[in-house]
Amino acid sequence: MARVLRALTQLMGWACVMIGLFHVALGNAAIPGAGSAGPTVDSWGRFMGASFVGYGLAWLWAARQRPIPARAVRWLAGVFLLGGVGRLLSLAVHGRPQWFQIALTVIELGLPPFFFWLADAEERAALDSDTEAVPAGR
Repeated sequence: MARVLRALTQLMGWACVMIGLFHVALGNAAIPGAGSAGPTVDSWGRFMGASFVGYGLAWLWAARQRPIPARAVRWLAGVFLLGGVGRLLSLAVHGRPQWFQIALTVIELGLPPFFFWLADAEERAALDSDTEAVPAGR
């Protein structure tokens, strides 16, 4: 499980960095269905893209720690989950968005519980290896 956590944490980090850079570079063109949303949404989207790069870098920071800190994984997964909740709120208030946004909502609501479950996998593995290294009775 520790390897799965490390791989997913790195994948999440790199994916967020790349998606964020894509939004910074392309603005409205990076958002399906928002190509003619105007300069205000373009400005907001590019800013949020830069924020998403920072979010991805936080995932990569966590992935570089030995062991990966469970608390950081839980916080980062919680932020991702909050994004999915925000999309649900938008769905309730404004109706169904473009299909790709629905797919993202499913990912943003489905992946965090898996990260919450895996969060302490490396910390547990490190404790287990420390326990095995200490002879019994000492």
